[in-house]
Amino acid sequence: MAVPKRKTSKARRDKRRSNVWKLEMPGMVKCSHCGEYILAHRVCKVCGYYKGKDILKKEEA
Repeated sequence: MAVPKRKTSKARRDKRRSNVWKLEMPGMVKCSHCGEYILAHRVCKVCGYYKGKDILKKEEA
């Protein structure tokens, strides 16, 4: 069984692990009703529509 000859330093270990935890931009899509950018598969906070249906009743000001 292979055994490491020397201890891996913290810097070398952390450099190797750094690429795993990159933050990515969430999936932003345009609302089909009003055109605002929203998170995918969520109700639009601006107009209250989801998949072309009025889910949240928004009162016009």
